[in-house]
Amino acid sequence: MTNVAVVYYSSTGNIHTMAEAAAESAEKAGAEVRLRKVAELAPTEVIAQNPAWAEHAAETADIAEASLADVEWADVLLFGTPTRFGLPAAQLKQFIDTTGGLWFQGKLVNKVVSSFTSTSTGHGGQESTLLALNNTFYHWGAIIVPPGFADPVQFDALNGNPYGASSVSANNPANVAEANLAAVEFQARRAVEIASALQRGFAAA
Repeated sequence: MTNVAVVYYSSTGNIHTMAEAAAESAEKAGAEVRLRKVAELAPTEVIAQNPAWAEHAAETADIAEASLADVEWADVLLFGTPTRFGLPAAQLKQFIDTTGGLWFQGKLVNKVVSSFTSTSTGHGGQESTLLALNNTFYHWGAIIVPPGFADPVQFDALNGNPYGASSVSANNPANVAEANLAAVEFQARRAVEIASALQRGFAAA
């Protein structure tokens, strides 16, 4: 069985919605899945000033926080992050920065990795965010599996990002189009399929 960890950061729920869709799709593809959020870095008083942020934090309080054990366990890592000035959110980046020990031990080599994102506006830095994440995965020796244009869903007018599923929130909480959810579902399914094929190949070698 393929192990999948969906590791994400979400402030007002858009990435959380996509992460749930990815996790459900991976499970349907036959994988064992862990849905994990990364630790919040923003001060409580800052979160409280944004009702949607505070509400989402309360609603997802029971979701386990990601650990290095989850990363080591996973054959597939699906990372979700909102875009912050064309870059991944600091919360996700901080977690990724703790993986140095696993990297040094060679435990991240050949893991299948794919990422998804959300911006408040179109052309808000979606591609640059995903490419920035990929820089880390090159160092890991991971196998990056993008959605590409490998499925008709990618040709939907609301999709079309071959780097990874992306949504435009228009600054509304939990505002992900059905087409975007279909895209991240395909992306998760594709990652599981590639990882499973690799596992069979490695076993036969």
